[in-house]
Amino acid sequence: MNRALPVVHLRVPTDEDAFAWHRVFADPDVMEFHGGKPAELSFYEELTARQRRHDAEYGFCFWTMLDEEGKVIGFTGAQPWPREWGPKGEIEIGWRLGRKHWGKGYVTAAARITLERVRATGVPSVVAMVNSRNERSIAVTRRLGMELAETFTTETSDQLGHCYRLAL
Repeated sequence: MNRALPVVHLRVPTDEDAFAWHRVFADPDVMEFHGGKPAELSFYEELTARQRRHDAEYGFCFWTMLDEEGKVIGFTGAQPWPREWGPKGEIEIGWRLGRKHWGKGYVTAAARITLERVRATGVPSVVAMVNSRNERSIAVTRRLGMELAETFTTETSDQLGHCYRLAL
């Protein structure tokens, strides 16, 4: 049985969103596959600033995700792959969601909006880089129709990861 997805809104991150992301992601469960511990506020200040630049340059970014009441619950969106290893030169879609919102369909709803927006800019395909143990994110890639393209070991943590790909 397919349930209806929740209403979700995406906006270009503001300066204030750095504080909201810092608060929403200050949970070890949320950060399990992102270094294991909450990041400093300065990380999110730099990240939101970079995403504003991406939006201006590419027409997409990691947008702030808002629930139906307008509360910040995470982010989702796309950006050029930022590292020297992995799918260099490709567009990565990604997401991160506050723990209390897991399992409600927010990421799937927001990721579908992301795919529509990225497709509209003329990007031919996207990748999602997912830790091989992150069953929740792997399930999202499947719901989006993405296919496993390759496996890799991350340079920073020596963990096994998956690269999923989707032609737009």
